[in-house]
Amino acid sequence: MKRVGKPVVFILVLLIALISFASFFGISTTYGDVTRTYFKGLGDVQWGIDIQGGIEVIFYPADEYDATEEEMATAEEVLRTRLLNQNITDGEVYVDASTDRIIVRFPQGEGWTDLDIQEAIRDLGQQAVLTFHEGSSTDSDGNPTGDVLLTGDDVESATAIINSQTNEPGVSIKFTDTGVNGEASGREKFAQATADLVGQTISIWMDDTLLSNVRISTAIDNGEAAISGNFTVETAKEMADQINTGSLPFALTNDGYSAISPTLGMNAKSTIVLAVGVALLAVGIILIVVYRLPGLVACISILGQVALMVAAISGFFPNTQSTVLTLPGIMGMLLAVGMCVYANVVSAERIREEFDAGKTLDSALFAGFSRSFKGVLDGSIAVILVSAVLMGAFGPTNGVFSVLLGWIFRFVSSTTAGVIYSLCYPLLIGALVNILMGTLIPRWMLRSLAGFKAMRNPWLYGGKKND
Repeated sequence: MKRVGKPVVFILVLLIALISFASFFGISTTYGDVTRTYFKGLGDVQWGIDIQGGIEVIFYPADEYDATEEEMATAEEVLRTRLLNQNITDGEVYVDASTDRIIVRFPQGEGWTDLDIQEAIRDLGQQAVLTFHEGSSTDSDGNPTGDVLLTGDDVESATAIINSQTNEPGVSIKFTDTGVNGEASGREKFAQATADLVGQTISIWMDDTLLSNVRISTAIDNGEAAISGNFTVETAKEMADQINTGSLPFALTNDGYSAISPTLGMNAKSTIVLAVGVALLAVGIILIVVYRLPGLVACISILGQVALMVAAISGFFPNTQSTVLTLPGIMGMLLAVGMCVYANVVSAERIREEFDAGKTLDSALFAGFSRSFKGVLDGSIAVILVSAVLMGAFGPTNGVFSVLLGWIFRFVSSTTAGVIYSLCYPLLIGALVNILMGTLIPRWMLRSLAGFKAMRNPWLYGGKKND
């Protein structure tokens, strides 16, 4: 059988070391007051309310509007979905129908100022009524005066995009193909509007804010439109999320916010990090003592497993969002690490069995990993499928899994959405990474080490020592 090249083990160790350093500490440069982040680290992870504390805001209908129970329920669902779409998986939304109050709690981001909090509250409570108006004229108060051509109810979905021609962020809108209560579909309304207004302008508004003025050069009947303007990547995504979650049935207002303490105590974060570090160190020592060289390789693989999971949660690249890490999320990460430990232990035990059967070093390594691979792969796939289904049922409405699978458990109470999603996301990432770190990386490293003469003693791999 063909051996793995000797340099492979050094290349893999170096890659894992670099990825671990970048994911744990991040990489950034500071010039004056400007900091440029290349890779986010553990310090950029957003911690949940239970670990770090957060913000509580009490919303109520503006202008003394008397909301019905159905409208309050709709507002609750919209706010809950907006939290999930912002990757706030442990946000809490409660409704007091007797007083028309909606209590919202969400974690406070690292280093947030009062201005950041006010902006987050404003984005969360924005009514987000999307309208398309004929022409671009406004009254003295700056409100559109043209006839309403379409509303947010005519929109099926919205997606943040980068314009391929101008390289600027924007929002792509897809209109509905079917109408409601006998009305024309959004696609038909937009096609008719653009046909009637060739050479004229359609203005697009979100509440009282003008998003874009579009001059119509030809009728558009493909059911899609693009909004461009002064968008950044972040604001384009926020706009798409607001369109996808729908508008609130009434305008919301609030009297400010209050801080809430972490439910696990003020020192919960440092205690959890210390406890996890000590536990992983103990596991590593046991693996090395019991399994020798495969145990050492397992420790390196576990380090890579943890590093890649931290990268996925922190939003490793500058333009990606981080995911709020809660206590259930930490439990999901630990379960995934346990999967990696289990995979390496199974492989090491299979290698020992091959030595007991009289196999040579190369044959024992090849056969041991081959026998363990199917079981580890099946376990990882099972976890991936379960996590994907639960994330689809309880995750953001515009997420991949929600689009494909979200209909399955819509009858389940949404109050458990944040807890389940925050558990399943790290577990899904960990199961995917485990296929690499639990099987392939240890196999390549051990077979590469076996190419060195000093590393050919079967005792190092769990067999009997050469005489």
